[in-house]
Amino acid sequence: MAPFRHRLATLEDLPRIVAIYNSTIASREVTADTEPVSVEARLPWFHEHQPARRPLWVVEEAGRDGVIGWISYSNFYGRPAYAGTAEVSIYIDAAWRGKGVGRYALQQAIDFAPQVAVHTVLGFIFGHNKPSLALFEKFGFETWANLPRVANLDGIERDLIILGKRVA
Repeated sequence: MAPFRHRLATLEDLPRIVAIYNSTIASREVTADTEPVSVEARLPWFHEHQPARRPLWVVEEAGRDGVIGWISYSNFYGRPAYAGTAEVSIYIDAAWRGKGVGRYALQQAIDFAPQVAVHTVLGFIFGHNKPSLALFEKFGFETWANLPRVANLDGIERDLIILGKRVA
């Protein structure tokens, strides 16, 4: 039996999704947000994630309730010609990092992509986020772009690496 499971996120999950997201801000390693976001501010984002095209899942430990991470697909560039390309985001509760949740989540995202007509999956990862870069590379993602010093986090310029993989 797999140690984790995932399901479509519900509106009731949104506070936990936001809490996990906000827990990553202080590290300046995962997101370009520099201040916590509110549940209310994330409502439009939540509603953009339609299961038939761009799902948002929560990850739980198998046999137990309680969200320990989440996975989302987002549109890339928002033009019709890019409909088969999606950015995948994975956020994990601090207590669960390094325990296989990221591997589980990325495998699920890759496996599910053809079911939502996604042939190309992208990851947008800061160049100094070595754990996330290593995870995506283990799954065969390649560096497709390096945007040097495009983010400024507390006065430190950071690179954004775009990793890509054809999945269908």
